[in-house]
Amino acid sequence: MWQRLKAWAGALKREVAALYLATRDPRTPAAARWLALAVIAYALSPIDLIPDFIPVLGYLDDLLLLPLGIWLCLHLIPDAVMQDCRRQAATRPPAALGRRGAILVIALYGALVAAGVGWWLTP
Repeated sequence: MWQRLKAWAGALKREVAALYLATRDPRTPAAARWLALAVIAYALSPIDLIPDFIPVLGYLDDLLLLPLGIWLCLHLIPDAVMQDCRRQAATRPPAALGRRGAILVIALYGALVAAGVGWWLTP
């Protein structure tokens, strides 16, 4: 069972990498690109909607939201694009996506904080 779980996690990691590559492909529709960026940011984010220290519910959001987001992206992105991106993700080392992913998450949370502060300061 542990090996199956490990294989599933590896496949999920490759799908996230393929989604990242699909966001950079001009054949990807804009709506799918934005949704994929949100899913990637959530996957890479150290902040969860439900904190992991809450029993059962803490991991439930990761087990449901991430696969659901990936599934939705896969239905919005053309099959030919995803096949090309999966091939690229399989040959590309994971570290190549690390820095860009971190920049994406920092930018997203920076924008959220700026929007929250702007909303809070608006009379």
